[in-house]
Amino acid sequence: MRFLRQSLVGVFLASLTLALLFVAVQLITGAVQEVLTRDNQPPQARERIFAVTVQTAELDTVTPQLEAFGQVQSRRRLELRAALGGRVMSLAEDFEDGGTVTAGELLVELDPADAQSALDRAKSDLLDAQFEERDAERSLLLAQDELKAAEAQAELRERALQRQRDLESRGVGATASVEEAELAATSAQQAVLARRIALAQAESRVDQATTLLARARIALEAAERDLDDMTIRARFDGTLTGVTLVEGRLVAANEKLAELVDPNALEVAFRVSTAQYVRLLDPEGDLIDAPVTVSLEVTGTDLSASGRISRDSGSAGEGQTGRLIYARLDDAPGFKPGDFVTVSVEEQPLERVVRLPSSVLDANGSVLVLGVDDRLETLPVQLVRRQGDEVLLRGTGLEGREVVVGRTPLLGTGVRVRPLRVEASVEAEPDMVELTDEQRARFVAQVEASDRMPKDVKAQVLGQLNEAKIPASLLRRLENRAGG
Repeated sequence: MRFLRQSLVGVFLASLTLALLFVAVQLITGAVQEVLTRDNQPPQARERIFAVTVQTAELDTVTPQLEAFGQVQSRRRLELRAALGGRVMSLAEDFEDGGTVTAGELLVELDPADAQSALDRAKSDLLDAQFEERDAERSLLLAQDELKAAEAQAELRERALQRQRDLESRGVGATASVEEAELAATSAQQAVLARRIALAQAESRVDQATTLLARARIALEAAERDLDDMTIRARFDGTLTGVTLVEGRLVAANEKLAELVDPNALEVAFRVSTAQYVRLLDPEGDLIDAPVTVSLEVTGTDLSASGRISRDSGSAGEGQTGRLIYARLDDAPGFKPGDFVTVSVEEQPLERVVRLPSSVLDANGSVLVLGVDDRLETLPVQLVRRQGDEVLLRGTGLEGREVVVGRTPLLGTGVRVRPLRVEASVEAEPDMVELTDEQRARFVAQVEASDRMPKDVKAQVLGQLNEAKIPASLLRRLENRAGG
């Protein structure tokens, strides 16, 4: 049996080998015959067709966005300075860098001993001036009465002289009596003159007393102001910065103690080129109050605020180019003066422009459009504005044409292509995404363990993570921070 089985296997393998040899001979014979019977004609060249992406040009009204970088600053700033020198007696509890104070709150109190002594002396000088004024007025009244009495006596002497002269003219009076009456009248006139001099001196003394009283009152007001300047109060609600003061320190006059800024009255200052500045002017040449969006990227989230352009700088600035523009922020929680932010300004709308990717435009200011029989044509266009990776174009005959996106050196006029059409507007990714319980727990632990994130921003991010859905931008940033 074993011999028979091995014999049958050998016969089977030999038959299979012969069959394979027969098939190989047939294949080789057929290939040789095909080569011998083939025509020796040269191959015909075929036109190369490129696959390109095209997009339909549609006219639209577009509001361009001007991007710039700026710095946040406060519109209300107050330097706290010591009007007078002295020793610091007490400080407010919140008198520290970053401390929040309210309007009218006592911040710094200097030693008021010298100022109080000066005020007491000013009050004493005022009392002396008031006494001098009253005494001068009484002296004036007495001088006036004495002048009246002297004038009355002079009038009597004049009548007596006239009576003696009448008697002398009738021959019953003596010449000596007349002379004696004349001497008496003359003495009375001299007395009147003396009283007038005394009255003038009394009036002058009243004027001097009035001036002295005014000076005493001025000195008193100055002393009161000096005493009031020994205490420094907050003019408005705000935050302190640049504090370098401690209790017991001697401060000099006009020494800067700190700065008080209003965190709720913020504005952003950003510089643009002259060409960009011209685009922000109305037909009358005035700066438009264009809407402004300010953004600041921080750990895990973005801070953003809106506002409007308020004014521009009066000069370009020494060694600077372009224009400096200021925009007031409406509500900017989380922003602090000194933040370096990105500013996006809405320019005036542009009508009848085509928005396309920037790869459609070449250096000569032309685009490739799809023509008859899927062949490319060159169409000159006008570049109106660049917006990031997009361009705004105008051109005769551009509306409705299919424009090639992503030009290469192989493409040119007359080249036949196979168009791959895309929609003009691509659906944006969803703004909100839903997290799983594991992701939420991981991101919460990541935020809580972060030491560089401010407390208010950390609270805001944790509040967003507690919601059912979070912004997609927040998810991307958290994953990037985690290395995911």
